[in-house]
Amino acid sequence: MMLSLTKKRMSVRVRFAPSPTGALHIGGLRTALYNYLFAKKNKGVFILRIEDTDQNRRVEQAEEYIIEALNWSGLQPDESPVTPGELGPYRQSERKNIYQKYIEKLIDKGQAYYAFDTAEELSVLRTEQEQQKKTFKYGAHNRMELQNALSLSGETTEELLKTVPYVVRLKVSAGKSVKVKDGVRGFIKVQSEEIDDKILMKADGMPTYHFANVVDDHLMEITHVIRGEEWLPSLALHQLIYDAFEWSAPEFMHLPLILKPQGKGKLSKRDGDKMGFPVFPLAWEGSKEFKERGFLPEALMNYLALLGWSPGTDEELFEMDSLIKIFDTEKIQKGGAKFNFEKARWINHKFLGFTDEKIIFERFPEFLECLPNTWSQKKRKDVYALLRDRLFLLEELKTQSELFLEDPIDYDIEVMNKIQKHQPKKIIEQFCKMIKEDVDLKKWKSKIMEWNEKEGLPFGAIMQSLRLAIVGNLSGPDIFSICEILGNEITLRRLENFFNHQNN
Repeated sequence: MMLSLTKKRMSVRVRFAPSPTGALHIGGLRTALYNYLFAKKNKGVFILRIEDTDQNRRVEQAEEYIIEALNWSGLQPDESPVTPGELGPYRQSERKNIYQKYIEKLIDKGQAYYAFDTAEELSVLRTEQEQQKKTFKYGAHNRMELQNALSLSGETTEELLKTVPYVVRLKVSAGKSVKVKDGVRGFIKVQSEEIDDKILMKADGMPTYHFANVVDDHLMEITHVIRGEEWLPSLALHQLIYDAFEWSAPEFMHLPLILKPQGKGKLSKRDGDKMGFPVFPLAWEGSKEFKERGFLPEALMNYLALLGWSPGTDEELFEMDSLIKIFDTEKIQKGGAKFNFEKARWINHKFLGFTDEKIIFERFPEFLECLPNTWSQKKRKDVYALLRDRLFLLEELKTQSELFLEDPIDYDIEVMNKIQKHQPKKIIEQFCKMIKEDVDLKKWKSKIMEWNEKEGLPFGAIMQSLRLAIVGNLSGPDIFSICEILGNEITLRRLENFFNHQNN
C-alpha cells in the first residue's frame, strides 16, 4: 500500500487507544492487532494510549488487564504508559493541562465557545423537540437563542465564567460539506448541519473523547488511525476539529464489526456466556477465557487476523512474521465478520500440531499439571506427544490423559455385546501370554496376526478387545503406543481386570 505521508512525519505511527472500562474484548484485540501489523509492515511505531477521560466509568485493574493482554498476545507497544516515549504522557488523565492549552487556542481562534446552559434547560428543549417528532441539536440554527458566549455580552460571559459551571462547544459553521476519505469505505460526505456544536470540554474540566482524541493524535504524530467502525459516525466531527486547528488529519481506516456467530449484531460477552465460548483474551472476574482454555496466543492472533481481512489466497495458517509480511489494509473487508469458535479451535489445533512439545512444556506448564510429577519427564512428554494430534485446546489434555491415570472400571456395553461372539476372553488371554513371555511390544501386531492365522478371528474384533480392555471404549490414540507408555505391569493388570470382568 502506498503511504501518502505528506505531513512532516517521516514514519508510520499508529495507536491503539482503549478506555479502561472493563476487560479487553477480542474486537478491541483485533483492532490492536491490525495496528500492530500495519506498524511492523511499514517499520513504524505501535503506541498504546489509555483514554481514561471518563473517570466515572474507569474500572479498577482494567488498564493492567489491557497491558497484560497485549503482552500475552505478542503485541508489545513501542510506546505506552509502561514504556513511555518522547510524546507522552500516554494516559489522557495525565494530559489535562495540555487539553486546557488547546481548548483556549480554539476559543481564541473563534472556533469554540463557552456554553452555560444547564442540563435541566437542555432536557426541556429536547422534550419539546421530541413532542414535535424532531431531534434537538445545539448548533448554528439555535445557538444565538441559548446561554453561551456567542449570545451573551462579553461582560456577562466573564461573570458567568466565575460563578457557574460551563462547557466548551465546537462552533460548527452551517452550509459546509465535510468530506473525509476512509481507507476501507472510500469517501464519507456529511453536511455540517447534521453535526451538533459538540461539547469539547466538560464542566469538570476534562475533555470529551472527541477533543482529546484529535489533540492526542496530532501531538503524538499519528499518521494512520485504524479503529472500529463504531467510530465512523464521528469521522466528520473529528475532521472538523482538525480543520478548526488548521491541522492535517491522519489517514483513517474503520474496521468491520465482529459479529455474533449467527451473523446478526455485534459479538458480546453475553453471546459467549450463552454459547460457551470466550470473548476476552485473559480471565476477567473469574471467567475462563482464551488463555485459560488453552489457546496459543499465536493461534488466536492468526484467527483474529482473518476476521475481517483476507490474504487473497486459500492459505489460513500464519505465524506473526508471515502476517506482518503479507498484511495489506486494502484487503480489509467492509462487511462484518462472523465469529466462529470452531474455526478458532481448528487453527489452535493446527498450531498445537506443529509446535514442539518442548516449547509447550516451557511456556504453558499450567496445562501439564495433569501429568503427574511422579512420572519421568520422558513419560510426560511421550504422553503429550501421543495426545497432541487429538487436542484442539490445551485444557483438553486433562480429560484426554485420564486413560493413563486410571484403570477402566466400566466398559462400553455396546462394544462388549458386539465382540462377545468373537471370544474376547481368548483374545485377551493371548495378549497376557505375550506380556508374560516378554514379547517386544513392537512385535505384538505381527505376533497376534500369526496366532490368528489358526484362530481365524476378525482382526477388528481383536483390536477392539484390546482397546476395550486397556481404555474401556474405542476412542483414543494408537493402542500399541498407549500400551508402550503404560508399561507391561499396568497393561497386564488392565488385561487381567477385563478378563475377570468377562467371568462376572
